[in-house]
Amino acid sequence: MQIPLLTTFTCAAHLAGMATISGPNDVSGWVYFQQKGHKMSVTGEIRGLSPDQEHGFHVHEFGDLSDGCMSTGAHYNPFGHDHGAPSDKNRHVGDLGNIKADADGVAKIEIKDCLVRLCGQHSVIGRGVVVHEGTDDLGRGGYDDSKKTGHAGGRAGCGVIAYAPLNMLD
Repeated sequence: MQIPLLTTFTCAAHLAGMATISGPNDVSGWVYFQQKGHKMSVTGEIRGLSPDQEHGFHVHEFGDLSDGCMSTGAHYNPFGHDHGAPSDKNRHVGDLGNIKADADGVAKIEIKDCLVRLCGQHSVIGRGVVVHEGTDDLGRGGYDDSKKTGHAGGRAGCGVIAYAPLNMLD
């Protein structure tokens, strides 16, 4: 007798994920991912960032925090594309652009995306999400690392994306 796998989802489902963000210099916050069909909404708040600055924001390969944010690996890139802007047709799945910190170093996140998924072969569940110290040049900066990392600098904070209750923020 075969036992059905109860954790199988279709990507048309309504799913949610959450990451708690922390970093070495009092960076803290949360990021909530909500998928409805093929549409992803990413919301959140991260504190302790450099004031009045844009910070690169990406999903990384691994949910490994054993060496802080450094062990999250590279940007999540299952299709082998160059780094790019969220609006680019060909980009890393993990390329979510920049988030802007206000004068108090607080970034409020509101992103809509069409590549990030919480189910299926390229799900981001269990992967890292990282906020960088610098601005992501979206692959257009002309630096040696622009097409790989967006020249976004060090890792200010990170967390691991896990399944979360639906409508958690309502």
